[in-house]
Amino acid sequence: MEGRELPVGWAQATLAELIDRIEAGKNLRCIETPPLNGETGIVKVSAVSWGRFREEESKTVPPGVALDPETRIRQGDLLFSRANTIELVGACVMVESLSKDLRLSDKILRLVPSEEAVKPWIYRYLSSPRARKYLSETSSGNQLSMRNISQRVLMETPVPLAPLNEQRRIAAKLDTTLAAVDACRQRLDGVAAILKRFRQAVLAAATSGELTREWREENSCDKLWQQTTIDQIAKVGTGSTPLRSNRAFYGSSGIPWITSAATSEELITSANEFVTEEGKAASRLRIYPEGTLLVAMYGEGKTRGQVSELGIAATINQACAAIHDPSETYLMPFIKIVLRANYLEMRDLAEGGNQPNLNLSKIKKFQIALPSKDELVEICDRVETFLALADQLEARLNSARKVVDRLTPALLAKAFRGELVPHDPEDEPASVLLERIRVSRQEDTASGKPKRRRRGNAQISITKSTALTNMSTRNNVQSNHLSAILKECGPLSAEALWSASQLEIDDFYAQLRDEEAQGFLHENRGDSPHSPRLLEPAA
Repeated sequence: MEGRELPVGWAQATLAELIDRIEAGKNLRCIETPPLNGETGIVKVSAVSWGRFREEESKTVPPGVALDPETRIRQGDLLFSRANTIELVGACVMVESLSKDLRLSDKILRLVPSEEAVKPWIYRYLSSPRARKYLSETSSGNQLSMRNISQRVLMETPVPLAPLNEQRRIAAKLDTTLAAVDACRQRLDGVAAILKRFRQAVLAAATSGELTREWREENSCDKLWQQTTIDQIAKVGTGSTPLRSNRAFYGSSGIPWITSAATSEELITSANEFVTEEGKAASRLRIYPEGTLLVAMYGEGKTRGQVSELGIAATINQACAAIHDPSETYLMPFIKIVLRANYLEMRDLAEGGNQPNLNLSKIKKFQIALPSKDELVEICDRVETFLALADQLEARLNSARKVVDRLTPALLAKAFRGELVPHDPEDEPASVLLERIRVSRQEDTASGKPKRRRRGNAQISITKSTALTNMSTRNNVQSNHLSAILKECGPLSAEALWSASQLEIDDFYAQLRDEEAQGFLHENRGDSPHSPRLLEPAA
């Protein structure tokens, strides 16, 4: 730990001292779609990002291609992304579940620890801010494209190592706390969805007349809404793209030139590109005034059908329709409300094959139900009030999200400073663990081959001393072994409880079933679907 004294009982190590080996697959030509039942896949770099293993991010190996069976990904594997963007290079995940036959690639590595018991510690540390900073700074490549981490750099990663028992207590605390953070994040995502539906509901009520139904009754307004089209109440135009090869048509300043990409902003107040007076004249571009509505006619994803407003006078390209100069000024805010409310309907009007587009005729003839002037003004005022309230709530939501996003790295940083759980002077020092790993490696080297055995679906390298020192069997524990741990540590996830139990995975689940049957412990599912599922002792 740079510039910081290690906690009592801890030791400074490198990943090379904790990792038995690194395994990788090959770069194969594959079918880009994920494998179906019975097919084999190779994971993409996008399969390993922060959070979870995304098995759907994989491609299919063509029939007949020979694969090394040792490259098969198994449940419980610790995977590491050695090549990715600057934000994701060095990302790692634990494979919690697996439904496909997937193999390692040359960019997604499997880290096999010298002792299985230190795997959770390695995983959590590689996810910590300190490790992220080290791996990001020591990666090589272009800052704007793919970054790479060499095996040498990876193995030299410094790792502060806590005593094994303290590692288990820290892992249990992190599992419980981070589960609560994830639940909070999911609740905030739920709020974001509610705000989106609220905005849609306001726009729909505004254009159907429901928003001002009581207002009409109170003001004895019985005027029927009149059907019209956009071109009957405003002018509609478009733009073009000056010849790109003529440098005289473009400049670093000049007349703002807006494309359909800018319609993702509700109000356009600046331009990324500018045309000269010469370019404007050559392409017969019109400068549209501030307040003009732009509708994206082309664009993949969400772009087509988006509506924005010019906050500056500007020219546009041919991918935008410009709605301007309404017959009455007060109509413009209502036209914007109608277009926003009918975003999906507008998209459905697009024509074409692989890339359907709107056209000026579709925009011009788009139908609008028009209320009386007084009701229209009332609608616009109410929509503005409701949407402003939604914007205020969204700003608070974004602030809360930033706080939650800082919690995970802050907790990890605190854990690896030794500040998350109390120290126990009776714990075996980490230096003894390191020495045991070193001796085990020497014994394996002298014998000519490592000792291996199966645990669940994963193949794990272990040593005789490790098995005797760190793992127990059901014959060696009390009938209330797991509930006793829960009474000492508090509620834990199944993974954290297994880590603290020192039992083989099969023995752990057998013990868990027995203790649940005897009423020693039970699972608490929480009050909502997003609550973490924790095991706790019976009252």
